[in-house]
Amino acid sequence: MAKIAKRVQKSREGVDPAKLYGLTEAVTMIKERATAKFDETIEVAMNLGVDPRHADQMVRGVVNLPNGTGRSVRVAVFARGAKADEAKAAGADVVGAEELVEIVQGGKIDFDRCIATPDMMPLVGRLGKVLGPRGMMPNPKVGTVTMDVAGAVKASKGGAVEFRVEKAGIVHAGIGKASFDAKALEENIRAFADAVIKAKPTGAKGNYVKRVAVSSTMGPGLKIDPATISAA
Repeated sequence: MAKIAKRVQKSREGVDPAKLYGLTEAVTMIKERATAKFDETIEVAMNLGVDPRHADQMVRGVVNLPNGTGRSVRVAVFARGAKADEAKAAGADVVGAEELVEIVQGGKIDFDRCIATPDMMPLVGRLGKVLGPRGMMPNPKVGTVTMDVAGAVKASKGGAVEFRVEKAGIVHAGIGKASFDAKALEENIRAFADAVIKAKPTGAKGNYVKRVAVSSTMGPGLKIDPATISAA
């Protein structure tokens, strides 16, 4: 049987795996246990009462976290002419058209988020097999296919987080860093949870938010009382 590291053992001390914690208490405990030598990401996972195999039960969207994510996001924009210039001025890291499509087709993906103007989608559509599995395919439903490329770039750089439910009905995201103060993390978690709740699909029946958990990269997960996560 594998030996559990002392740091891991210590991080689990005082954690009741069966307890539903209030959000404030959970965030405090998670921060106390984020003792790795790097700034750990704080993650939230929500188990939803949906079956994403059915189109009317798909959950996806984007949320602008009020306090950002704490990570540097490299943004690529597929655009031409004036819109390409707008993207560059807004801080996009990679901008291009046909030449950028060729680069990505060649396997070089030097960015974290992808934005495109509508006229570029016939070209970008060729990259579905490359960008799709990475969750990076531009989509108008989450604001990454748009003529407002400057606004989309700034949102991506400022803390916009995309979410999409997985096969098991779970949606999750990194919502900040352990170095954030507790209030900032709580605000980000509530903003994320509210966005997921507002994205409730028409086909969802019964209990929509079944379980919620918060954790750090190297720390234990804590179950959260769903009633304590809403910003309303």
